Amino acid sequence: MPMSDSYHKRLSEILPQVVDTFGTPFHIYDEKGIKKTCRRLIAAFKEIDGFKEFFAVKALPNPSIMKIMQEIGFGFDCSSTPEIQLSRQIGSFKNDIMFTSNNTSLSQFETAQKKGGCILNLDDISLISKLKDIPDLICFRYNPGPRRKGNNIIGNPVESKYGVSHNQIIDAYSQSSGLGVKRFGIHTMLASNELNYEYMVETTRMLLDIVDMICEKLNITFEFINIGGGLGIPYKPDEKPFNLDFMATEVGQLFRKFKKQNGWLPKLYMESGRYITGPHGVLVTKVINHKNIYRKYVGVDASMSALMRPGMYDAYHHIHIHGKENAGNLEKVDVVGALCENIDKFAVQRELPATIEGDILVIHDTGAHGHAMGFNYNGHLRPKELLLKEDSSVELIRRAETIEDYFSTLNFEPETLFPNKQ
Repeated sequence: MPMSDSYHKRLSEILPQVVDTFGTPFHIYDEKGIKKTCRRLIAAFKEIDGFKEFFAVKALPNPSIMKIMQEIGFGFDCSSTPEIQLSRQIGSFKNDIMFTSNNTSLSQFETAQKKGGCILNLDDISLISKLKDIPDLICFRYNPGPRRKGNNIIGNPVESKYGVSHNQIIDAYSQSSGLGVKRFGIHTMLASNELNYEYMVETTRMLLDIVDMICEKLNITFEFINIGGGLGIPYKPDEKPFNLDFMATEVGQLFRKFKKQNGWLPKLYMESGRYITGPHGVLVTKVINHKNIYRKYVGVDASMSALMRPGMYDAYHHIHIHGKENAGNLEKVDVVGALCENIDKFAVQRELPATIEGDILVIHDTGAHGHAMGFNYNGHLRPKELLLKEDSSVELIRRAETIEDYFSTLNFEPETLFPNKQ
């Protein structure tokens, strides 16, 4: 959706100074907006004892941003060794880290189980035997298969590489219990950028029903259910926002019903990423070229390597031209980068105010899966990240990549294998 009026106003007042100081392109995030969303999420689920959000590090893996959430009480959902190390570097350990991996290597498990460990969320029943030490708590990622439908980003569960199948789920917990595990959780992740709150309510209902079934068969209880992330944001101006209050109300009703029937309750965990930081980040880039052939093209100094979503998913990101928000002379253009790929476009046939070289473009909703999905094709270097702080200062929280960074992996000690001939 268009950035909040508050963020727009605060950033617009200082944007030329920021551009002059730091240069373009850059992603810039709004500390005030992130904190507001974090607190709203906590307030929405305050009636559920033990509610906890584990921020999905993959959405925005920057320690300065993660510290904001850590101070509010969030944990972190990690899917790789570097993400675990990032979380530990800022002082999060054990029950504040959920390791949700897939196709997991032995070295990843080794890292996860060091330094006090973390919550292991296993993606497959075969992984139990690959753990070096049996933890005191185990969680499994549940895949309902044809019992549920996903959406166009994450795909249908029956086609998904993630999770333990329905007919394996009892055996997964039975095996774990047989190894001496006493504490259990269950997780699922079925949709991405979902704007229908009822989908998340149904996911909660599904997990509580599965917990009921497992407990009855194995005589165990669960410390938590983790309904995953997937709460969406309205990228287009005419889309309605996710109704968090409706979701919280109906999820609360499900929890009260479960307690009445069973006499106990699991905690509720979530792992939102996009919902928390997505609307509170923008990519700022400058117009450097114009080209008129079969279409009109506006060339900017950022490329798809700084924001993959439009090219990869045909995703819409709202754009405004700084200082021309109310201009009436619109023209239909493609906004493009410099990659040797025709999908390197931030907007296709979008009506925007006429631009001149040097104009500043602001691409909205890049606070999640923007910089994090960056890459180096064509030798393009990922841009810097900035933070607009609550006191209106602007802090560099990640420098731009350099050519030296790009070539650093070519600086190594020569090593050659001469195989023995049979």
